[in-house]
Amino acid sequence: MIKVLVADDSAFMRRIITDLFATQPDFKVLDTAKTGKEAIEKVIKLKPDLLTLDINMPIMDGLSALEVIMKDCPLPVVMVSSITREGADATIKAMGLGAIDFICKPNGSLSKLDSVAEEILAKCRAAAQVRIRKRLNGSLAVFPPPVKKPLGTVKVTLPEKKTFTATRTTTTLTRGNVKQAVRAASMAGRSSGGRFIVLGCSTGGPNALQEFVPRLPADLPCPVLMVQHMPPGFTASLARRLDEVSSIRVKEAEDHEPLKPGTVYIAPGNYHMTVAEGSGGREISLNQNAPLGTLRPAADMLFESVAKYGNEVVSVILTGMGQDGANGMEKIKKTGGYVIAESEETCVVYGMPKAVVDRGLADEVLPVQNIAEAAVKALKR
Repeated sequence: MIKVLVADDSAFMRRIITDLFATQPDFKVLDTAKTGKEAIEKVIKLKPDLLTLDINMPIMDGLSALEVIMKDCPLPVVMVSSITREGADATIKAMGLGAIDFICKPNGSLSKLDSVAEEILAKCRAAAQVRIRKRLNGSLAVFPPPVKKPLGTVKVTLPEKKTFTATRTTTTLTRGNVKQAVRAASMAGRSSGGRFIVLGCSTGGPNALQEFVPRLPADLPCPVLMVQHMPPGFTASLARRLDEVSSIRVKEAEDHEPLKPGTVYIAPGNYHMTVAEGSGGREISLNQNAPLGTLRPAADMLFESVAKYGNEVVSVILTGMGQDGANGMEKIKKTGGYVIAESEETCVVYGMPKAVVDRGLADEVLPVQNIAEAAVKALKR
């Protein structure tokens, strides 16, 4: 039995979420909370197995409450988010603070809730199984803050033995300024015609990506293409947040965008992302073809599109429910590509990587914090 506390300032949302759990024999709603402060008090008192937490609440908002809860009485938390840029940005911050997943608020309609009921229940069941203390004792819970202190003069030597110097003048030289200069110098005159990295993830993905992406070098000699299962709007927020904390460039992918080295492209929500040959070389192709199962974007669509490039491909599968990515990785493996899977010890949900490992496809199975280094090394094989 999964004991749940439902925290939301909307009486309507509290009722429909509570009623949804009441239809399931494996859930029991212990109580509800109207504010972040009340949520903290009831978590301490009732010790639920799972908390659903609204972001916008009076007295104390959901993010502030989440920070206290994950520090003092950690438990699996699923955020309840509005589909706005502000809601998406706050949700990505919540994932960095330790929330496992999120659900989008149905816009005032019970019929709309019915359409996402199975997704909500599946996410909550998966979240309830996560070992929060183990995650928080590791390094998966919090996004590293952007570096803001002055850095003075910085000299960067690129693999081609080129050197440039970035000097502080009238503005503060931050890591972001240096990052842009490194990108400009390292990308000058270059295009992507060789190897590349492709990646898929789902539940727990935002936290896993914060371990993977910031470890990629700014002068990575290839592009990185990623599928994270998220609805529209949230992938843009994820890209912005990862770009802030990484030396490599991170952006939401655009249709017909040429692939460039030193750039991470995240598939936009509700669009499949594939790689195609354009007039100027390889480029991104987005489409709204039918979902694979319930998924759009789907990792399998991306992986299958690059399998033809054989040993030029390094493919990575991270935490997530289901088996998305396994079929595509099988094709990549058959054509000579390299396969890396996240190990169970660091997965929030050991579903997608398990499907790859169980088929015997993985060349390496590693904890998430070691995967970026392994992927970069695999590019040189």
